[in-house]
Amino acid sequence: MSEFKMGKCIIFSAPSGAGKTTIVHALLNTMESLAFSVSACSRPLRGKEVNGIDYHFLSVSDFKNRIQQNDFIEWQEVYSDMFYGTLRTEVERLWTAGKTVVFDVDVIGGLNLKKIFKDQALAVFIQPPSLAILEQRLRNRKTDSEEKIQIRLGKSIQELASAKYFDVIIENSVLEETIEKTRIILTDFIKL
Repeated sequence: MSEFKMGKCIIFSAPSGAGKTTIVHALLNTMESLAFSVSACSRPLRGKEVNGIDYHFLSVSDFKNRIQQNDFIEWQEVYSDMFYGTLRTEVERLWTAGKTVVFDVDVIGGLNLKKIFKDQALAVFIQPPSLAILEQRLRNRKTDSEEKIQIRLGKSIQELASAKYFDVIIENSVLEETIEKTRIILTDFIKL
């Protein structure tokens, strides 16, 4: 990325079910300076997701080939054969358009992006009010099996322990209040 003029970016991370994606979508709909970096993944589509809008859905072999071609700023294997990553071309396209790039990534991806972008990035951790509420949110989505929910809950304990490494921790208790608080923090960062 050193040969390319970097812009600012905002990195959102959270345990699955904390409300991160809902918050990101609300901010993208109301802040014109922001643009979403569509991540790539090797998992199947969920619910009403659309390829190229929610994620760039790749097969496991395609994802591994793109890793070999150095197409990713960062990537990781979150679960066995379930890869997620940030495409270089996606970020460069948004910066060229004069936008502040918004990432919606898991905790490890968020920390990796912060190491890469340093002070050009604001790393935001969205925290659930409690593990019990997080579990209820995961169940209410009705997108995962009981086994997947238990895996996500187990992973969330490790992710919550990593919150301290982010620039900002925002608890998502009341969604509307969380969105407004986050909007103020982002506006201040973009003005710097």
